[in-house]
Amino acid sequence: MDATTDKDPLVQEQIYNALCYLGDSEPEEILNSCDEYLRQHDKLAYPLRVIILKAMEAVLTNNIDYLDKSTAKIVIFLASNEMTKSKEIIYDWQQAASNVLVAAGRRFINKVMEEVLTKFQPGILPHYFIVQTFANLSVSNVFGMVPFLNSILGTMLPMLGMAKQDHMKCVFCYALQHFSESIQEYLANLDKAPDPTVRKDTFSNEIFNAYDVLFNIWLQSREAKLRFAVVKALGPMSHLMPSEKLEEQLPRLVPGILALYKKHVEAFYVTKSLCQILEASVNFGSRTLDTQLDALLSTLHPQICAPVESSVPLSLKNHNEVLRCFTVLACTFPDRLLGFLLPKLESHNERIRVGTLIIMRDQLPPAAQLYPCRVPVKRAVVQVISAMAHHGYLEQTGGEVMIEYIVHQCALPPDTQPRKQTPEADDLTSDSVQNISINTLFLISTTVDRMDAVLWPYLLEFVTPIQFTGALTPLCRSLMHLATKKQEEGESASLIHYDTHANLPLPCALMARLLIVSSQPYLGDGRGAAALRLLNVLHLNIHPMLGELWNKKIPPLVEHLEANTEKSLSPKEWEDKLLLFLRETLTAISDNTWISQFSAEMCKQLNSYNCFPSEKNFLYKCIGTALGVCSNKDVVQKQLQELLETARYQEEAEREGLASGFGICAINHLDETLAKLEDFVKSDVFKKSVGLFSIFKDRSDNEAEKIKSTLILCYGYVARYAPKELVLSRIEADILRNVFQYFDTRVLGIKVETKDLTLKLCLIRSISMISQAISDSAQSDAFVFSRKAELLAQMLEFIKTEPLDLLRTPIRQRAMISCTYLVILEPPLSEPDHVELIDTCLSSVLALPPLDVLKERDGHVPDAFGLRWDGSCLNSLASIRLRAVDCAYYLLCIQLCYEGFAHNYRDERVERLKDLKKGLEDPDFTILFNTCYNIAMVIGKRLPPDQLMSLLLMMFEGLADPDQNCSRAAAVMINAILKERGGVLLEKVPVIMALIHSKLQEVDEEHLRKAAQQTVYILASQHRTAVVSSLLGSSLPFDSHTCAMWKALAMEPALTSQILELLLDKMNRDVPYKENKSFLLGSTSERIATPLPFAATCALHEIMSAPESGAAVLGLYPHLFVALLLRVSCTVGVQLPKNLQSKERKSASWSQAPRNLEPCSCAVEALRAMLTQGGSDEAVKSVGSAGGWELMKSLERHHDGIALLARAMAKHAGPKLPLIVKNLFPMLNSMYDSQRITTTAFFAELLNSSVVSDLILLESMMDNMTGRQKDPCTLVRMLALRGLGNISSGSPDKVRKHGAQLLASMVNGMDDKDDPDNLVALEAMSSLSKLLDHVEERDIHSMLLHIAIRIRPFFDNENHQLRTSSIILFGNLTKFSAGNCEDVFFEQILNGLVTLLLHLQDPKPEVIKACKFALRMCGPNMGCEGLCDMFLNHLHEDRSLHYGEFMNDVCKHLMQNYPEMLNRLISTNLFYFKSNWVDIRAAAPMFIGFLVLHVDEEHCKQVDLDQLLSCE
Repeated sequence: MDATTDKDPLVQEQIYNALCYLGDSEPEEILNSCDEYLRQHDKLAYPLRVIILKAMEAVLTNNIDYLDKSTAKIVIFLASNEMTKSKEIIYDWQQAASNVLVAAGRRFINKVMEEVLTKFQPGILPHYFIVQTFANLSVSNVFGMVPFLNSILGTMLPMLGMAKQDHMKCVFCYALQHFSESIQEYLANLDKAPDPTVRKDTFSNEIFNAYDVLFNIWLQSREAKLRFAVVKALGPMSHLMPSEKLEEQLPRLVPGILALYKKHVEAFYVTKSLCQILEASVNFGSRTLDTQLDALLSTLHPQICAPVESSVPLSLKNHNEVLRCFTVLACTFPDRLLGFLLPKLESHNERIRVGTLIIMRDQLPPAAQLYPCRVPVKRAVVQVISAMAHHGYLEQTGGEVMIEYIVHQCALPPDTQPRKQTPEADDLTSDSVQNISINTLFLISTTVDRMDAVLWPYLLEFVTPIQFTGALTPLCRSLMHLATKKQEEGESASLIHYDTHANLPLPCALMARLLIVSSQPYLGDGRGAAALRLLNVLHLNIHPMLGELWNKKIPPLVEHLEANTEKSLSPKEWEDKLLLFLRETLTAISDNTWISQFSAEMCKQLNSYNCFPSEKNFLYKCIGTALGVCSNKDVVQKQLQELLETARYQEEAEREGLASGFGICAINHLDETLAKLEDFVKSDVFKKSVGLFSIFKDRSDNEAEKIKSTLILCYGYVARYAPKELVLSRIEADILRNVFQYFDTRVLGIKVETKDLTLKLCLIRSISMISQAISDSAQSDAFVFSRKAELLAQMLEFIKTEPLDLLRTPIRQRAMISCTYLVILEPPLSEPDHVELIDTCLSSVLALPPLDVLKERDGHVPDAFGLRWDGSCLNSLASIRLRAVDCAYYLLCIQLCYEGFAHNYRDERVERLKDLKKGLEDPDFTILFNTCYNIAMVIGKRLPPDQLMSLLLMMFEGLADPDQNCSRAAAVMINAILKERGGVLLEKVPVIMALIHSKLQEVDEEHLRKAAQQTVYILASQHRTAVVSSLLGSSLPFDSHTCAMWKALAMEPALTSQILELLLDKMNRDVPYKENKSFLLGSTSERIATPLPFAATCALHEIMSAPESGAAVLGLYPHLFVALLLRVSCTVGVQLPKNLQSKERKSASWSQAPRNLEPCSCAVEALRAMLTQGGSDEAVKSVGSAGGWELMKSLERHHDGIALLARAMAKHAGPKLPLIVKNLFPMLNSMYDSQRITTTAFFAELLNSSVVSDLILLESMMDNMTGRQKDPCTLVRMLALRGLGNISSGSPDKVRKHGAQLLASMVNGMDDKDDPDNLVALEAMSSLSKLLDHVEERDIHSMLLHIAIRIRPFFDNENHQLRTSSIILFGNLTKFSAGNCEDVFFEQILNGLVTLLLHLQDPKPEVIKACKFALRMCGPNMGCEGLCDMFLNHLHEDRSLHYGEFMNDVCKHLMQNYPEMLNRLISTNLFYFKSNWVDIRAAAPMFIGFLVLHVDEEHCKQVDLDQLLSCE
């Protein structure tokens, strides 16, 4: 290192290389040696220091993973000092030192920041390279640096106004640019980030404030270098600005950026920044950007038209960036962009036309493809592409993209929506786009000769993909024309070279695709004929052996299609023709390798046709045909196995196609096909689907049953297609044996009857095909079908099991058809079997009722004898009562006969009616009513269920009897019948409840009200859900009769508890409100209460208003309290449904005063009723006296009302709190902000009471409050901090134990950036001040500095509460500044001293008091006894202060004890020259004056007069 003084560059380079080489071997030793050498040779010239620093950087970069922390700390300290040793900028030296810090920061970021931040203090302009180092660190270590950026930006922003020199402004721009880029990278990789909670909003406000300075002030500079730096920064910053702010700035920002093109700033950087701004605007859906579009297009378009100068390095880059701008605009404004570009194509200037076409080629098709632009835009794009084709532009690179766009438009699905017939109707449908695209494709392929090289064979790429199915007809026609032209040029020209066209489909794939789509020949405007014609002209490219055959076979096929229509063509006949054509084609090819490849390709295409069942069915048949021709048996078995493994057995068309394919394959490969079917049953694929326990699955779409059905069908088709001379010997031995193996399911040897309809139908069809195969065989007469009787028995069983009165499935018909094929086979049936067969079939058919009867039947049986009982046994005349009972007796006897009992049968219960007649003669009403009750019990037990409701309807009519005794007797009998038989009347509950309500309206008598309540109670005890649902359906507000019915449910505690639980479920089941956007209010919305929870809340209030509900309420106290508390929270500010808003002003009934229907009031009243019935009436009174119930209804003060409720509960209902708290904990994670606010407010106030600690709830509540610090709702976070602060008064002894956790929460609260009004920060500071008296000093020491720095910006906040709280907290922090923190905190006192002294002139008295307190607390820590005495003696809160004299004396002491602080104090005062407060603005120059007055001559040189004068 001594040799570095040698001035020879070669020697210096060797020294550098030697140090690097040694450093790779012993990195720590070399780094320590370099550090020691530079410290010992302090006067070493900076060029020589640069060599050593560069070597240190290289060693660090290569060995950073192996260094220990102590070495890193030494290197960081050295580099920091080297970088800032000189205040002047010595670029090479300081840059080298900065690079060392950046290299160290890749691993030791915390150590680097700890060192560099000491030289980055608020209010003091930092060294140039401090800022640059921050910027470079943010790039080199994104995840490590971004967490620091929030604090750095907060400190940096005030410095922007202090920067006077351009080089400082440039470095600030450089830092903001890289900070923004790093933040974007961090947010884009949150899954890898150390803190995934970081959001864009964390930095938005700071970035916008910086933008304000850069754009509005610095960008106007005459210095090009500064404008250049600003432009580079604005682009990345725009992505982090708040969306609404960026939207607001766009009308100024975009023109401002565009204007820079005229100021000779390098165009590339302007365009790059502009593109980033456009992307940011488009990302949030800017509406303002639309107004700037014309200016943007007019400015950007000429740059594309200008030639790219290769001599200018950034010219090509600028060209690409301009195209990026057009890409952004094209995806958002495709129609506007097209409208701008189209006229440019007509320009006489060639450069303008070429530039326009470049934009269209690169931007329009992708934009139109990705963005759902309007039909006219798509049509215009197609027309432009057509024009470009005619002018030769599609022959250039990128032309294929244009062709692909055209093909996409050809494949558009038809517009099925009916449209009005207007003159412009063609312009409104996607059909018009498709038609124009089809015509365009055909025109450019037939009339533009130069397009042949572009389209051929490129268009073949679109034939096989399924998404282009709609475009097949035009594609085939264009390709046929192109192929014909190539054939005319000669055989070599028409041959496709697949080695140079890798994306083309293989010949076998083309043939398979075109053949399959031909199976549905009239779809897509006649694609069958077009596909076949294309096949014909492609014969050389498919296979050289096909020319002669296809020229002979394909034209007749096409003629057959043209001679028919879609209606007249026989699908089966057409399929047979195509399959024959395929078989002849493959026979002509006679190449096993090609045929194997062809069958494999068809198998690959199977999944493509999942949405096209007809085509897929035919594809299976083609595969079977190909495998039948293939002579390679291994290939055949492999492909058959693949088909069985991949088939979708749930689809009927696919089952049919697969079975057909197996049958066709069996024509030439019977043994292989049967073997593969049998092997498949033994394979794992089959076993996984058909397990032992699958038979117990009662599902209609059972996968196992569908597989079995398909296999059975496969055997049927094999028997149908296989050679008859070979299949007879296999029918019983192989085919039927396996068919019945799949159909007969046995468990433990017991046959289990299948219920699957598909399986039965497939068995019937398979047996039919097997029987036909036997019958069609020439040897059928000699073949004895031994299983014929068994199969006939199975068919007859199917027929017999079909219901005789229903005709729902085709099983009956198909089984009979199968029997017709079976009976003609040998051996002949016996006479009894003939008779049974005919008898079974005739019985099954003739027993069916006529169709109209089948449709009309509903199974209804009329009343036995029209039992009607009008309640005459309740008559006031005894004789009538006795006759009525006799009538009832005889009616019941008749009913017994109808039920099948003998005429002389006597039923004990019915006979009891005779004994009860005596009671009807007694004049005592008690005995009379009791007798009526017993009669009703007898009738209720014997009456058929379908007649119960008729009886009850008659009884309800008796309730309106003018004779009160008859009315009462009717009520008694109704309740008796309901008590005895009400259990079977579930479906009639709504009718009964409506009857009760109507009778209460009709007869408003007290005895009837009580009887009705008893009826409701009886019904509810049997059908509580139905009763509650019926009552909840009553109109709101509940009238007095509905309220009486609700109160009936409070009679018995057990039932009441069940009803309350049911209502709680109803209340919580639905959302509490729905957002409703008002037409008049535009984008604003109102919350409308949902009906069911609202009605349930009102019902709860009615039930709990009844004194009888007390026991049930007490049992459910915690659940009811929590549910109703949350209901209150969710209804604050919620409106009534529209249909109820008019009712709110009306009386519910003539007997009831108007009641408040407002949702929140209803919830509050329900909560009050619950607390009263639950024994907490003292809490109700306490909340009421403090106005808490009204506060709960207020949107702004709701949480204050909840706090009053929590205070009252802690005082009067302490023992009930543990269960309440337990049930409330989950609500802290509720999806509704209001519920989280209410729960947090409740907990926060509970923590203010000692009862929490007494009930051992503190730790869990504290942990939950801590967890709320990440809540998205600002108010929740604020209340959580309030609760944690309240621990200081509720459980002060616990603060010491949990001090570290509580302090961390407060610090996090002060760092909350999603807090525009600083509510969270204010609460954090207030709560922290309360906690400081109880925490351990060791807990506060670790974060003392951070807190002091964080609260410093609040000293000057416009909110006087924030100023007061932050200053008081600062004063309280001084208690902990002793010891290790003394020096560090002393620095913070000096940083805040000017602010505190100036705010003694604050317009708010409370701020002045806070400043006095803080200064008194700071005095002892300043090391100046005079100042300390002054603060203690003059700064009393209750005394006035002569500010001028006081400041004169303060400045005298400051200059006597801290003269070196002069420049720092003056700089801080200068900041307040622009204060919003007049008195502070006046105090700042006076402060400076006193400082200058008392400073000695030696230190007077610190004063920068130019700086002072510039601030006048």
